[in-house]
Amino acid sequence: MPEFLPFTRPTLDEATIAGVAEVLRSGWITSGPQVKAFEAALSRHCGGRPVRCFNSGTATLEVALRLAGIGPGHEVITTPLSWVATANVVLEVGARPVFVDVDPRTRNIDLAAVEAAITRKTRAVIPVDLAGLPVDRDRLYDLARRHELRVVEDAAQSFGANWRGRTLGSFGDFVSFSFHANKNITSAEGGALALPDESLVARCEQLRLQGVIRSGEDGMDVEVAGGKFNLTDVAARIGLGQLPHLERFTQRRRELARRYFERWERDLACELPPEDFTQSNWHMFQVVLPERVERASFIAGMREQGIGVGVHYPAMHLFKLYRNLGWRTGQFPHAERIGRGIATLPLFPAMTDSDVERVCEAAKKVLA
Repeated sequence: MPEFLPFTRPTLDEATIAGVAEVLRSGWITSGPQVKAFEAALSRHCGGRPVRCFNSGTATLEVALRLAGIGPGHEVITTPLSWVATANVVLEVGARPVFVDVDPRTRNIDLAAVEAAITRKTRAVIPVDLAGLPVDRDRLYDLARRHELRVVEDAAQSFGANWRGRTLGSFGDFVSFSFHANKNITSAEGGALALPDESLVARCEQLRLQGVIRSGEDGMDVEVAGGKFNLTDVAARIGLGQLPHLERFTQRRRELARRYFERWERDLACELPPEDFTQSNWHMFQVVLPERVERASFIAGMREQGIGVGVHYPAMHLFKLYRNLGWRTGQFPHAERIGRGIATLPLFPAMTDSDVERVCEAAKKVLA
């Protein structure tokens, strides 16, 4: 049997590996010059906006909410079809996550449903660019302006994507990115937050590291309870090595996605994602299996064919944590149906065209 094909695999070049070794030899392995260099490079990518790095995309979401003044007594509207961190951070700041359904075609949050869910307690919305397909930023920010809401873009999956030619992160309110190992570029673990203006930088840095303010040679004070969210220089050096390859990675992902559409057997009755080859970064290629197919059996069958399949994501409002807060089956039928049947197929830059054909043939065999 051919080598096992995972649903994703990072591409790390030898120069990056050597660069990490240099950082390790330097003796400065926690936050230092590499983090500053990575932040500067990310700021350039985001059109000059201030960007600060963190140890995860989860931390960036939480800090963004705190910077926006979100806390107890407030509501934050978001999608149930995301990694659970998207809602967990709302609980972390003491607010209440309010779920709304997704658009069945894009699988992103339904902005009409967002507007219908706004109450006097609503202070923010967290949209998610599922699989790297951008939420409609024009409608999103029009809605936010009219209702005076803060926006925390969960762009964890959409680094390198754009909205009508504008790079995500170069405009808007708070924009949160992830550089987890399965993302389009990685720092092994890590994330970054693009800030709406320079005035928030100092407080952002305080919240990142225990609220500490340093002055002079030995001065230290703390005026706000921060977290332990700083990125290491080891991780930042990986990110610096990845960033120059972003455009090449993105183009290759789009080519592979096109190949999937060309080779996928349409009679299998799976729902394919929207064919967007200009804005999406194709972080994942996801199909929704027909209701007759048990996903666990499909995953096991594909594994027997030497192919890895991921699940991104079950509808999170059905997790026990959120059922205990009052959410129930049947409230968001589109998210629930997609969450039951969604399957992530292999897609990463090092794949070959023949790998895509192998996945399509295996799926045809398993689903038959």
